[in-house]
Amino acid sequence: MPETKAVPLSRATDLRPGSVCRSLTVSLRYAAPALLGYIAVRLTGLAILVLTASVTGKDGMHRLTGRWDSVWYQRIAEHGYGYEVRLPDGTLHSDLAFFPLLPALERGLSVLFPPLDAAGGGLLISWLASLAAACGIFAVGARMYGRRAGVLLAVLWGVYPTAFVQSMAYTETLFTALAAWALYAVLTDRWITAGVLCAGAGLTRPVAAALIAAIGVTAMWRLVTAWRGGEPLRTRRRMVVGVCLAPLGWLSYIVFVAVREGNPFAYFDIQADWNNRIDGGVALAVFVAEQFGRNVFAGLGLCAAFAFLFWVVWSCVRQRPRQPLPVIVYCVMVVVISLIGSGYFGSRPRLMMPAFPLLLPAAVALAGARRRALAAAVVSVTALASGAYGAFTLLGSGPP
Repeated sequence: MPETKAVPLSRATDLRPGSVCRSLTVSLRYAAPALLGYIAVRLTGLAILVLTASVTGKDGMHRLTGRWDSVWYQRIAEHGYGYEVRLPDGTLHSDLAFFPLLPALERGLSVLFPPLDAAGGGLLISWLASLAAACGIFAVGARMYGRRAGVLLAVLWGVYPTAFVQSMAYTETLFTALAAWALYAVLTDRWITAGVLCAGAGLTRPVAAALIAAIGVTAMWRLVTAWRGGEPLRTRRRMVVGVCLAPLGWLSYIVFVAVREGNPFAYFDIQADWNNRIDGGVALAVFVAEQFGRNVFAGLGLCAAFAFLFWVVWSCVRQRPRQPLPVIVYCVMVVVISLIGSGYFGSRPRLMMPAFPLLLPAAVALAGARRRALAAAVVSVTALASGAYGAFTLLGSGPP
């Protein structure tokens, strides 16, 4: 596949208003196919949801804001932290398990635009963030493997099996947007920008630890090799500043919960009450063993799914041309974090959704296909399948 030279999407050499506007216009025009393709597949998913809901007599759009974690975020936006639920088994669920950026934005929108409540604000933020995420994913893919691969990467992310969450008032799109643009900033040596974006991601989801690791490992590798390669001093200073900024969002919330609860490990204890603890994959192994005990074919199916996942990860690691270090570290870490926790098994595919580089081998393969109709057919089929699965899950008992 002929390489398409990437156009810088976030830097204007002239900061005068006219120049900045022209730069943004060029960038949006360059990213337009990715953005339009992404919008098309997500509208397909929403159309399937609305159609299925009307047939079954359910409110499909309400499911995007009125179920599961969305309700917790809205309650925080409206009343602040401090809500707890005691389950029949005695387990305590605290809203301190949820990071603050999304509810803060929901509250801000509802204050600035009074007709908009927290639920509507959350949905608007999620949808706008999904567009920013699609552009960021395109920017990363296009820089590495060309414009066509970037377009397909963004579109494939929109047909991910649990992509219906991208249309919900959840944090996945907001986090992925911050993560994708942080990775792009690292790839273009904008280390301070990467650190600021990573700090924002750290206020959004705990999996920001993967992004912090990606920035830290990349900077360490660059600084170590700089002694031989003569990395400019200014760049090294910016790397250090970016690395120092990156964990501040995540750490600040952990410290906030610790101070509020008077316990340095309070956040982790609260997560444990939600059955979200790091156990090295023990809970996952037990779940797979239980499936074998109930139905051998179900157990074999799970093993096949994990084998496929590991094959995809290995394909990313050995892909040629190689994926850059920050991208591969981020991707692998998101997958690892999603697998070594003790949380609900059905949520794991959703937890892996921010690992968009997993889709790079498929995007590059489709971009290099001689017949473009093949890429269109694959995207169409997967969009319909993803939409059907999303409607089934949202209109069922869940959770995602």
